[in-house]
Amino acid sequence: MVKTPAVDRSHIKTIRSPEIIHLAPTKASDAFVDEKIRFEAFEAKHNQNFFTRIKFGDPAPDIRSVWESARLQNITKNLFARDTPAADDVITQLAEHVISWIKNNPFLYGVHYLSPMELGLRIPVFFFVLKRLGQDEKEKYEIILSAIYSHAWWVSKNMALYSSLGNHTVCECVGLIFAGSVFKKSKKGGNWLKKGCRLLEQELFHQILEDGGPAEQSLDYHRFVLDLYWLSVDFLESNQYYDCSGWKDRLRKGELFWQTFLIKKHETPSIGDSDNGYALGPKLMPNRQTESTVDPHEDQDVIYRKFTDAGYSVINYRDGLFLTFDHGPLGMAPLYNHGHADALSITLYKDGVPFLIDPGTYRYNGVSGYRTYFKSTRAHNTVCVDGLDQARQLTGFIWDCPYESKLQTVIEDRDTICLKALHNGYGRLQSPVIHHREITVKDGLFCLINDWFSGEGGHEFELHFHLDPNVRVAIKGEWVVLQNQGKTILLNQPDIDFDIIRGRNNPLLGWFSPEYGVLEKTTTLHAVLNGQAEQMNFTTLICLDEKKINDAKTFKKERLKL
Repeated sequence: MVKTPAVDRSHIKTIRSPEIIHLAPTKASDAFVDEKIRFEAFEAKHNQNFFTRIKFGDPAPDIRSVWESARLQNITKNLFARDTPAADDVITQLAEHVISWIKNNPFLYGVHYLSPMELGLRIPVFFFVLKRLGQDEKEKYEIILSAIYSHAWWVSKNMALYSSLGNHTVCECVGLIFAGSVFKKSKKGGNWLKKGCRLLEQELFHQILEDGGPAEQSLDYHRFVLDLYWLSVDFLESNQYYDCSGWKDRLRKGELFWQTFLIKKHETPSIGDSDNGYALGPKLMPNRQTESTVDPHEDQDVIYRKFTDAGYSVINYRDGLFLTFDHGPLGMAPLYNHGHADALSITLYKDGVPFLIDPGTYRYNGVSGYRTYFKSTRAHNTVCVDGLDQARQLTGFIWDCPYESKLQTVIEDRDTICLKALHNGYGRLQSPVIHHREITVKDGLFCLINDWFSGEGGHEFELHFHLDPNVRVAIKGEWVVLQNQGKTILLNQPDIDFDIIRGRNNPLLGWFSPEYGVLEKTTTLHAVLNGQAEQMNFTTLICLDEKKINDAKTFKKERLKL
């Protein structure tokens, strides 16, 4: 048993809590209802087992839903009520909930000690409750203080380092700095605080790239990591533990990257893994200190921004088209944990309405076929060769044979933006193939996507366009008409007939996950060509105004002459 040093309560009172801001409320999700029922039995079965003896396999409760409630972040939500501080009786109830959790999950026994990341996220919750306890609640104080110490002790000895560096490391560091502040006067506590600050600074410049993009190639984890850093900055600077001024330029670059992908106030395409995790809790955020990240070009009719390091381009017309183009790497080396094989994939929206989407993540474990599918090349708006992914999946979180992508050409004319890129993910084939994609956008009304291939031998080439589940599909002559929320776009590929697939099981195709744990059928447009690589190409014309289809055809002819 880890012995907890004594900490005077007057010291706890001097530690300033970080600022917590409420976002607008939304309808609560019931995505995990069935999983929680399964999990309760799984948790009860294992909560007296030493954590190393517990194995997750197929079938098993989803590991993300297992850990969701045990982060105890609803405690934070209730402690920091929107309008008024929590009353004494509410604090007592929340403290009793925390005590009950600690007693029901003895240290290192049960499923909640499998991941140091989860321990790191619980420590701030323990801290917030400890700060609010009344003077007469000595027993509760000692139990929570002991939990903070044992959690931090375990985290410090089992951090995600070396090949496993990632957002887990940042979560663990956050736990260490909160615990280090509580036990600052002890040798271990002081070391935790120093170690947390040192690793946070190191990882800031590893996980957030020079252009502000995410090394993990996931927009959801990018938001998660940014919030963990802003939480840390506020806490460290408010208590004068560490000068974080050197971090803020990088963090604000990360915020500008994030803002570029916003379709609505808090909504982005679901690029890369997305598990709906929070730094603080649902609809809570730290003070993001984003005053100086306002886009200086936000009043322009069209904004094109490329992120060379992260490997993304975004074309945003104020009225009309919003398009993202992925020409980046697979993910964060060496394991590429949260990346998807989505090189040269696009998403496309009209007036904020989704048409061509990234289908999402669904789940991390317990449904291995779906995990494989949602990470796969076939599940993205790009081309799949010989039925293979652009890289090789080893496990649900580890890739092999990572590809390289390159944005070769950018041409910005008065009314036209042209992007040309390639990737070598199929260079590993016995007869290698390089996929080239050129995207040309004119006036935000027309988009021409030209796919061609260089390489050797005969292959099968599959083109996919994944549609928002609410899109209605109709065929009118050579045009595929897509309608959603009163908006219409038209897609034209006269030489190829698209298969229209919805919710197919073998092989999986036509599935969508709007949030973690939720699975819905959607429609996928699927086209196949077989032949010699050098002779194959897909030319897809998209028109955002059904009154201008003749102009769109003229635009296509002119572009193909170049």
